[in-house]
Amino acid sequence: MKVGVPTETKPDEYRVALTPTGVRELVDAGHRVFVQRGAGEGSAIEDARYAEQGATIVPDADAVFEEAELIVKVKEPQGDEVRRLNPGHVLFTYLHLAPDPALTRGLVESGATCIAYETVEDRNGRLPLLAPMSEVAGKIATQAGAFMLEKPLGGRGVLLGGVPGVAAANVLVIGGGVVGMNAAFIAIGMEADVFVFDRNVDRLRELDVIFGGRCSTVFSSTLEIEERLATADLVIGAVLIAGARAPHVVKREQLSRMKRGAVLVDVSIDQGGCFETSRPTTHSDPTYEVDGVTHYCVTNMPGAVPITSTYALTNATLPYVAALASRGVRGAIAADPGLRKGVNVAGGAVTYGPVAEATGLAYVEPDAALAAA
Repeated sequence: MKVGVPTETKPDEYRVALTPTGVRELVDAGHRVFVQRGAGEGSAIEDARYAEQGATIVPDADAVFEEAELIVKVKEPQGDEVRRLNPGHVLFTYLHLAPDPALTRGLVESGATCIAYETVEDRNGRLPLLAPMSEVAGKIATQAGAFMLEKPLGGRGVLLGGVPGVAAANVLVIGGGVVGMNAAFIAIGMEADVFVFDRNVDRLRELDVIFGGRCSTVFSSTLEIEERLATADLVIGAVLIAGARAPHVVKREQLSRMKRGAVLVDVSIDQGGCFETSRPTTHSDPTYEVDGVTHYCVTNMPGAVPITSTYALTNATLPYVAALASRGVRGAIAADPGLRKGVNVAGGAVTYGPVAEATGLAYVEPDAALAAA
């Protein structure tokens, strides 16, 4: 199969979907790989390194989309990329379609088969392609929140870990999944007072063991969150319902309970955000203020550390890319039911239930859509 790797065009996105290692694996398996000139520069990967492993370097995105059957990306396709897609393409990338009906309709109209990293599951029901970027985003969330608490950035002027004789900051992490665990891990390491919220008591038990009792675990309820907001310096939103729009766990009226200059970091922003006052921001302009509370809602947090993120992502995605290239979509999902759950759009229809529900579009069962395609 012909595999294409375009340069990412989302603002402040420096990752690339495939490393030279990935190119070598695909070429050795008999596939052709087309990499857009400069696609790896943001991750410190020169074109020559791709070429050395057998990739064909092409001048622009048009050439990638014209040559390739399987398009491998990092972030959701931007407008020009959507217009380049056709029914002969398979797109494999993060999509986050639930909060974006316009993008969903564009992909449906393209006729392409679109597979979302974030809804692929492994045999244990976990999300193996979301996990590595969730690890990165969780760690960045605490770093960014600590930075935004500094007074010159509009924060309260609080050091996360305090100093002897001065209390540490209070950090609330709402959601105890991969993002939340990594956010808490960094906050604990910075010696903050950390509270992790989750609705799954078994998960809270696991986190208590993992962290050796160094943070407080709290059963997540509206009242519990509301009462603890008054003490919070930093709140990290790490709520995930796979493929669906994130629920709002902090409402606008609750901001009045918070300290002036406190910080909200919404890692759920790709899925619409878990704070009612959240809206997407970029690394170039990452924050805004609502009712005296700083909001950090960057939609591609791992893009700030592209060398780490690119290699972590390729480590996870490469086996799936290889399977799609070797077996095609229908063969690959027949062999791996978890990959089937990644098919969000196919044959001009939405094929993932939570996306159809969130966008108001009709749902078609994936196998039926692929057969029609």
